Amino acid sequence: MGSFSIWHWLIVLVIVLLVFGTKKLRNIGSDLGGAVKGFKDGVKGGEAETKPDQLTDKAGVTVEGEVKDKQKS
Repeated sequence: MGSFSIWHWLIVLVIVLLVFGTKKLRNIGSDLGGAVKGFKDGVKGGEAETKPDQLTDKAGVTVEGEVKDKQKS
C-alpha cells in the first residue's frame, strides 16, 4: 500500500501535462539545464583561478633526476 505502481505515476504525469502544458514544461526543463550548466562552468572557473596560484608558488623550484640513457649527437 505504501508504494505506487507505474499506473499511478502515469496518471500523475498526465495530470501534470494537462495542468502545465508541454511548452511550459519544456521551458522549465531548458531553464533548469541552463542553470546546471552555468553552475558547472562556475565551479570549473573557480578551479581555474586556483591553478595559476599553485604554479606561482612553485616558481624557482629545481627538480632533480637522473638520466638513464644518453644519446650521442
